[in-house]
Amino acid sequence: MKFLDCTLRDGGYYNAWDFSPELINDYLAAMQAAGVDIIELGLRSLKNSGFNGACAYTTDEFINSLPLPEGMTIGVMVNGSELVGDVPQQEALQLLFPRAASHSPVDLVRIACHVHEFKQALPAATWLKERGYSVGFNLMQVADRTEEEVKALAREAVNYPLDALYFADSMGSMNPEQVATTIQWFRSEWKGPMGIHTHDNMSLALSNTLRALDEGVTWVDATVTGMGRGPGNARTEELAIEVAERRGQPANLVPLMALLRKHFKPMQVHYGWGTNPYYYLAGKYGIHPTYIQEMLSDSRYSEEDVLAVIEHLRVEGGKKFSLNTLDAARHFYRGEPKGQWSPKTRFAGREVLLLGTGPGVARHRAALERYIREHKPLVLALNTQSAIDAELIDLRVACHPVRLLADCEAHTRLPQPLITPYSMLPTDVRDSLADKEVLDFGLNVQAESFAFEATHCTLPTSLVVGYALAVATSGQAARILMAGFDGYGADDPRSGEMRQLFEHYQAAEGALPLTAITPTRYGLHSESVYAL
Repeated sequence: MKFLDCTLRDGGYYNAWDFSPELINDYLAAMQAAGVDIIELGLRSLKNSGFNGACAYTTDEFINSLPLPEGMTIGVMVNGSELVGDVPQQEALQLLFPRAASHSPVDLVRIACHVHEFKQALPAATWLKERGYSVGFNLMQVADRTEEEVKALAREAVNYPLDALYFADSMGSMNPEQVATTIQWFRSEWKGPMGIHTHDNMSLALSNTLRALDEGVTWVDATVTGMGRGPGNARTEELAIEVAERRGQPANLVPLMALLRKHFKPMQVHYGWGTNPYYYLAGKYGIHPTYIQEMLSDSRYSEEDVLAVIEHLRVEGGKKFSLNTLDAARHFYRGEPKGQWSPKTRFAGREVLLLGTGPGVARHRAALERYIREHKPLVLALNTQSAIDAELIDLRVACHPVRLLADCEAHTRLPQPLITPYSMLPTDVRDSLADKEVLDFGLNVQAESFAFEATHCTLPTSLVVGYALAVATSGQAARILMAGFDGYGADDPRSGEMRQLFEHYQAAEGALPLTAITPTRYGLHSESVYAL
């Protein structure tokens, strides 16, 4: 059995491979004490775009500067795409590994490649073996491959001197039975050592790894606290216990537990790896975990946004990560911006009172209700806001497909007509609103843009407050009073997004005067509902 820890390689997707010297030194000592056989210290790469730390390149000079544990196998990983790209393979290998293994601290080179790169990348194994390196190949995204495809890959591998043939559950979508079946397919053609690299989308990384060991796999990967791309991997601290039990040899976990407390738990709080319901859905639908990782680290994505993108990728396919695909998926509306209803019929010349979802509405309810009864503004409520008497609300506005789906029952019970981009919504959302009186006002999302047309608008974001402002503006209202826009804490990233939205709106041609009449942190012009 070969127990391999790849924290400094896989975990680097969170911190740009920029691990502190103190962490690395503590890590090396902990790995030796825990019974780890191989440490993969990072990537070795020719790419140099943006800042990445030392573990993104893991040069011989860097490795030689470390207090390497005696007897530990030292590994690095190369992305197969760098061996099948513009640079000829042997030239790339010579640049990556200028010294033979006898003059390098590196013992093991693993090459990670997609199925379509495998055949072309395999000759690298011969070149590396001739220079004295051990070689492993990690096949990614095999979970959805057929039996014949897996066997064909194994037949290709037979022709090359691999020390281990790995497969990775890249999407975290496999269960133990699928792992066992995949191993059996490989084994029908490949008789050499096999390895597995699991992801924890569905909290099955450890179970899948142990099942693989039961099925005869002898190389297993893990990372400290599971730190790795997306939800992460099987956790070294748990696998170390299982490996020690199978070997009948106790492992010293004290340095590893100290490493967690001192370095990795604080990093996990900061970067947020680990499984959650979003990663679970991504695993279930075979969606690349980087989509989730990117959205969770971007304050623009609300809970509704993340779920909507997952649903889009489930239908359209999301096995290969692309920022362009992610950006397109965030635009949830179908077809050209259009609508069937003009807000001028209800808004022209009216004072509009826009009710947000902040606590200011409930706190100042009596004053707001008194103002509405005396001055009769057109009252427009966001989503299902119900902190004041329902009879005083004229219209509701909602635009996010996931939020609409979640609130459809509430909307059908509420008496007010609903303004929404109805004709542009997904079919299931339209069906959920079939019994509701809707006013169809179209929506186009375009960065840093506001535009107000007769039956549709352009917004920089799908936030419902931006849509509500555009409805009133297209409707040629006189002015907008705002209640319940209290704002978030100073450190909450949503505060910045809302401030930016209001700034873009107020700078847009045709924008209406905005006045907050309950407390707000957004820097809006403010007056008191009590003075009104």
